[in-house]
Amino acid sequence: MSALKIERGASSHSAYDLRDYHAAGEERHTLAVVVDNESGVLARVIGLFSGRGYNIDSLTVAEVDHTGHRSRITLVTRGTPAVIEQIKAQLGRIIPVHEVHDLTVEGASVERELGLFKVSGTGEKRVEALRISDIFRANVVDSTLESFVFEITGTSEKLDAFAELMRPLGLAEVARTGIAALSRGA
Repeated sequence: MSALKIERGASSHSAYDLRDYHAAGEERHTLAVVVDNESGVLARVIGLFSGRGYNIDSLTVAEVDHTGHRSRITLVTRGTPAVIEQIKAQLGRIIPVHEVHDLTVEGASVERELGLFKVSGTGEKRVEALRISDIFRANVVDSTLESFVFEITGTSEKLDAFAELMRPLGLAEVARTGIAALSRGA
């Protein structure tokens, strides 16, 4: 019970969504959606999520078939199994959507993310940042007398760990692509 005597999840009498998103039963799913590459398709897919109060943790979009004008939307979302099934069914009903794959359910998959990290510092902090970047196999893509820009590819957890280690060394700015994923095997 909260101070207002409203139980968690009881949002029928409130304008606020009081659901506990860390509650048991919610799962993280990676969805791959193949769509026609035309204006407004991404807005329709995103509208499905925002209109129903679902969150997107990661979103990556790119054209994958130039001759067929098809794009692949890779998104990561969280929800109960019923909510995930509802999302997949509703995505499948959108007209320019050709395929919806739940990579989490369909078997093993490979997920990677690209990150750029600007680290400002001099002296020993600069040397330590280079040592840590070597351990993480990060590439230096830009260097000045006061900063480095590192490029690192890997799982989201790897990028999170790199950021945590760089924070005390002068992490100034971060840009991340979002997850790109493919199923493994044939």
